[in-house]
Amino acid sequence: MTPISTTQILDSLNWRYATKAFDASKTIPAETWAALEESLILTPSSFGLQPWKFLVITDKALREQLVPHTWNQRQVADCSHLVVMLAKKNMTEADVDQFIHRIAEVRGGTSDALAGYKGMMTGFFAKVTPDFIAGWAKNQTYIALGQFMGSAALLGIDTCPMEGFVPTQYDEILGLTGTDYTTSVLVPAGYRSPDDKYATLPKVRFEAKDVIEHR
Repeated sequence: MTPISTTQILDSLNWRYATKAFDASKTIPAETWAALEESLILTPSSFGLQPWKFLVITDKALREQLVPHTWNQRQVADCSHLVVMLAKKNMTEADVDQFIHRIAEVRGGTSDALAGYKGMMTGFFAKVTPDFIAGWAKNQTYIALGQFMGSAALLGIDTCPMEGFVPTQYDEILGLTGTDYTTSVLVPAGYRSPDDKYATLPKVRFEAKDVIEHR
């Protein structure tokens, strides 16, 4: 792997902003979108368990249904691709077994050889409450959110992280009610509108001395 330069990454992160208005006429090319989906798959997670799913919604009629339940914010309808990040509501031994089998499949060996790792995970989940697990899974989706947004910026794709929506309505419209997953956070992706005044505003961040300590 050849690392990108420090200038490249900082230029991309300075270029990135929470896009308020997308150009609805532009669509992310298939090859670029495939790379962004792979960035989601490659996201790290606690224990490696990946307690999430990612709904990619390109159906414009469906996205229009979501606008009223997103505080009437148009980004979800006008973007190229809407990613709805779902968090798993609970973790069972079956979920752990699925992951253990996947490790054996990818790395070789047997599931039995991973019994100690399985026991550590199942022991952890046996000690915590369902509310804790739900919060833990939601936090994991924010790792994916950050990875996706950073990857998008490096590819020149605009994004906007969104918590301003009604999860129960999203779950109902997207057919998630009664399933193992619930809507956690949204990230529309596409290309900024030339009319979005926020694209050219300076970033407002605290100075390094106020937020970074060295010890």
